[in-house]
Amino acid sequence: MTATAIPTTALQLRSVVQPDGTLQISLEPTPVPTPGPDEVLIQVQATPINPSDIGLLLGPADLSTVQVTGTADRPVATARIPERAMPNMAARVGKSMPVGNEGAGLVVAAGASPAAQALLGRTVAVIGGAMYTQYRAMPAAQCLVLPPGTTAAEGASCFVNPLTALSMVETMKREGHTALVHTAAASNLGQMLLKICQKDGVGLVNIVRKPEQAALLRGLGAQYVCDSSAPTFMAELTDALAATGATMAFDATGGGTLAGQILQCMEAAINRKAQEYSRYGSAVHKQVYLYGHLDTRPTEVHRTFGMAWGMGGWLLFPFLQKIGPEATQALRARVAAELKTTFASHYARTVSLAAALSAEAIAFYGPRNTGAKVLIDPSME
Repeated sequence: MTATAIPTTALQLRSVVQPDGTLQISLEPTPVPTPGPDEVLIQVQATPINPSDIGLLLGPADLSTVQVTGTADRPVATARIPERAMPNMAARVGKSMPVGNEGAGLVVAAGASPAAQALLGRTVAVIGGAMYTQYRAMPAAQCLVLPPGTTAAEGASCFVNPLTALSMVETMKREGHTALVHTAAASNLGQMLLKICQKDGVGLVNIVRKPEQAALLRGLGAQYVCDSSAPTFMAELTDALAATGATMAFDATGGGTLAGQILQCMEAAINRKAQEYSRYGSAVHKQVYLYGHLDTRPTEVHRTFGMAWGMGGWLLFPFLQKIGPEATQALRARVAAELKTTFASHYARTVSLAAALSAEAIAFYGPRNTGAKVLIDPSME
């Protein structure tokens, strides 16, 4: 073990749903763990607020009802959960849950094993949950040592978004498609996917919701960008699909009509080359995977695209389990090699644990808007 002064307790951000329908987020004193023989203790210095984190952090709470009490060092944020959403929260009621999928920091203590000792003093990235905390113990084998000269902030988001983007391309290949469609394409994840597809020669149709997002992607060299707010959206999307041959889409919005519109335009693009009419539609399989829920409305599908189609949910970790450790490690190795280029993340602001619970901060990151990604530095005062 190292002689570095380590406190006996530290703060951890926790989220709980009360029986009366109140969401409460607070910073709770938690014992700093002593690492086991094959574990290390990480002083967490950077951990992002991803959309998947917001789902646990805020749940279905009405953000217009957020109130913050407590002290500057120990704020307590509360918000009301709509009554209609409470049945889905049954398994969470009364359970104080730690938040934060991934992060990075300095290894300040290590167990006795050679693998753990080798990480002492190194900056590492991890994905293991409960990362919105000042100290986190993790198995040494699950730590990704960041390349020399890489800061914790640069490595904090090296799992969820990079592995998701790479896994989308991997899913496309494994299911026999040759090009992709991606919604919410101006996000950090979307920009990573664009760089991967540019580097790997994969056709990509980017769907955004605002003209300025379209301009951003075109500035990065995107060839096919469609703005869903434009009156010409459907025509432009069909043209882009015809040009790329994309028959697989990943939709981050989840609700509304967008997924169905993508399938409709895929069918229209395919039919441009059809040699004969079929009342069952084209025989080319079209697939949309919903992997987010930026649009909380019900998903609407108007079936105007034949019978060769599929729509379902897609999540990163079940996919990684499916492809196995060897294929997963290959994806992780690529992330480490391209951490400062393809997989560089950008943050709108960096906040302390306490500042993450301010009403202003919650109003900023809570809606999950593109360009509003926040990084928490738990070591910050």
